[in-house]
Amino acid sequence: MAVTDPIAELSRAGRLAADYPAVRGLLAGLDEPGLDRAGRLLARVDPDEVLRAHPGLPAVTIAITGHGTLGTLVAPLTAELARHGLLLRPWTGQYDGYVLELADTASGLYEADPDLTVCLLDPTVIFDEVPSPWRVEDVERVLDARLTTLEELAARFGEHARGTLVLNTLPLPSSYPAQLLDLRSRARLGVVWREAAARLLRLAETRLNVVVVDLDPLLAEGIPAVDARLAAYARLQLSPALLARYAREIGHLARLVTGRAAKCLVVDLDQTLWGGVLGDDGVEGIEVGEGYRGETFAAFQRVVAQIGAQGVLLAAVSKNDPEPVAAALADHPGMVLREGDFTRIVANWRPKHDNLTELAKDLGLGVDSLVFVDDSPFECGLVRRELPGVAVVQVDTEPALHTPRLLADGWFTVRELTAEDRARTEKYREDLARKDFLDTFTSLEAYLEQLGVWVRAARAQDADVARLSQLTLRTNQFNLTTRRLQPADVRALLADPAATVVTLRSGDRFGDNGLVGAVLLHREGTALRIENFLLSCRVFGRGVEAAGLSAVLRHARDSGAATVRGLYRPSAKNGKVAEFYTRHGFTRAGESGEGAEYVHDLTAPADPPGHLDLRDELSDSPSLSADISGGDLP
Repeated sequence: MAVTDPIAELSRAGRLAADYPAVRGLLAGLDEPGLDRAGRLLARVDPDEVLRAHPGLPAVTIAITGHGTLGTLVAPLTAELARHGLLLRPWTGQYDGYVLELADTASGLYEADPDLTVCLLDPTVIFDEVPSPWRVEDVERVLDARLTTLEELAARFGEHARGTLVLNTLPLPSSYPAQLLDLRSRARLGVVWREAAARLLRLAETRLNVVVVDLDPLLAEGIPAVDARLAAYARLQLSPALLARYAREIGHLARLVTGRAAKCLVVDLDQTLWGGVLGDDGVEGIEVGEGYRGETFAAFQRVVAQIGAQGVLLAAVSKNDPEPVAAALADHPGMVLREGDFTRIVANWRPKHDNLTELAKDLGLGVDSLVFVDDSPFECGLVRRELPGVAVVQVDTEPALHTPRLLADGWFTVRELTAEDRARTEKYREDLARKDFLDTFTSLEAYLEQLGVWVRAARAQDADVARLSQLTLRTNQFNLTTRRLQPADVRALLADPAATVVTLRSGDRFGDNGLVGAVLLHREGTALRIENFLLSCRVFGRGVEAAGLSAVLRHARDSGAATVRGLYRPSAKNGKVAEFYTRHGFTRAGESGEGAEYVHDLTAPADPPGHLDLRDELSDSPSLSADISGGDLP
C-alpha cells in the first residue's frame, strides 16, 4: 500500500491536477493492483483542469465505443497514458451503441474528433444474436454478418474521421464450446472462430486507419477472459484483468500517435546481458550460452538482437573497463551479440545518467528516445531521478524474467516497418563515422565541402506513405508544427489536388541517408502554404533543410504563386527551429491561433548552399533540374 501513497496523498490534498507532471514518476514500477488504484484516482481529475495548469502537456482524446459496459476501461486507460507522460481526454459511448456511433457521422463520437477510437468487442456480440438452442452454423452466420458490419463501419470511419480505429479479436471462453457435447462440433466452432479472427486481423492490412489488437497473446499470459459474476451482474463481458492489459496496448498506441516511440535500446552488461561480473569473473567466468542460466542470458540477447534488426538502435552502457568488454563481446563463444551489433558501447566508471546524456547527444536523439535496461536498483533509481524522460526497465537476478520485463511495454511500437527502419543501425554508424571525419577538420565549412552532400527534392509517391507518416510521428526537433499524420492522412494529402507532399532524400560520401525530410504544401489561391516542414535529426547541420526550402520556393515561383506562407507552432522540443523562416528570407506576418505566421514574397528565392548538390525534381521542366543540380547524383 505504501507505494501508492503519493498518488493517494495528492488526491486527498486536491493536488493531482497541479502536480500532474510528477505522476509519471510516481507510477513507475507500480504493480497491476497499484496501477488500478492509481487509475481510479486519476480518472476523477478533470482533464481541462490539468491542461489549465499545464498547457503544454500532451493530451490524447480517446473515444470508447463498443458492445458491453465501457466505462470500466477509463481508469486503466488513464493510468497507462499517465505512465507515459500523457493525459487522457475520454469520450465514452452508450452501451451497445457502436454501430450507430460509428455509422452516424453526426454522432458524439465524430464530434469528439478522437485521436484513437477504441471499439471494444466481446464474445456476446456474437452469442447474443444466435438462437436458443444454437448450432455452429448459427455462430458462423452471425460472425460473418458482424464482420461485414465492422468492415463497413471501418470504411465509413476512414472516410470521415481523422484518427485511428482500434478493434480487438474476440476471446472464446470455454463456456461456449463446452455447451457442445460432441468433439467434432467443438473443433468446428474453433475453426470458424479462428477464421473470423484472421479476417478481422486482415482488416488492418487493407485499412491504414485501423489497428486490430489480438487478444490471444494476452490470454496466453494466463489472464482470464471473463469474470463470470461481473459478466452476469454488471454486463462486463471481459475481465478487469484483461481490460487492464488491453489498456496497456492502447497506451502504446497513444504514445505512438503523439510521436513518443523510443528509438534506442540501451542495456547494461553485468547481470543483464550476461551473468556474473566481468571485472571479477573474467571473460571465461561470465555466464552466457552454457548451462541453464547461461542459455537464458543468450535467449535474452537473441530478443535484443531481434529488436535491433527492426530499426531500433542498440547501445551498451556499463561500469567496466573498455578492454575486457571488447574481449568478452569478441571472444566468448556463447555470446549472441557482438560489438558490431551495437551502435555505441560505453564502458567506463562515470555515472550512468551522464553516459546516457552523452550517448543521446552523440546519436542526435532526445533522452526520451532511450529505453534503459539494468539490474541495479540504485542505477535505475538514479536514472529515473536525473533523467525522468528515459524509460527504465529494471530487471533482477532472475534472467528468465529479463525478456518479459523488456517486452511488457511496447516501447518501440511502430505502425509499419520501412526500409529506413531496417537500415537505421547502419545509418547511425555512418553518422558516427561522419562525426569522426569532422574531427579531422579545423572548420565546419571545410568539412562540408569534403563531405559531398547531395539532396533530392521530389513529389511523394505511394511507396513513401509509411515513411512519411513515420517522420511526422517520430520527428520532434525539426518539426515546425508537430502535426502528426497517420498513413491514411498521408494518402489523403497525396489524393488532394490542392496539396503537394515533397520528399527530401540525402546522402554523402559515407552513404545514402534515404528519405530524411518532408515539406507539406497546400495551394490557397495565389499563395503556397507550407503546412509543415520536417527533417530527421540525423542530417542536422548539413544544409539539407536550406536546399529543400530553396526547391520549394523555386517550385512556388515557377508554378505561378505570388507568395509562400509558413507556420511555426512551438512545442517542448522544436525551439531550435523557431527562427527557421526568418533565417531563410521570410518575414513575420503576425500570430494566428495556430502559431507564428511567416511570408516570403518570392522576389529572390535563395540558392541552395554551395557545398551540396541539389536535384530538384518538383518541376516538370528538366532544364530547372539541370540548372540547379551541381552534378550527377547517385
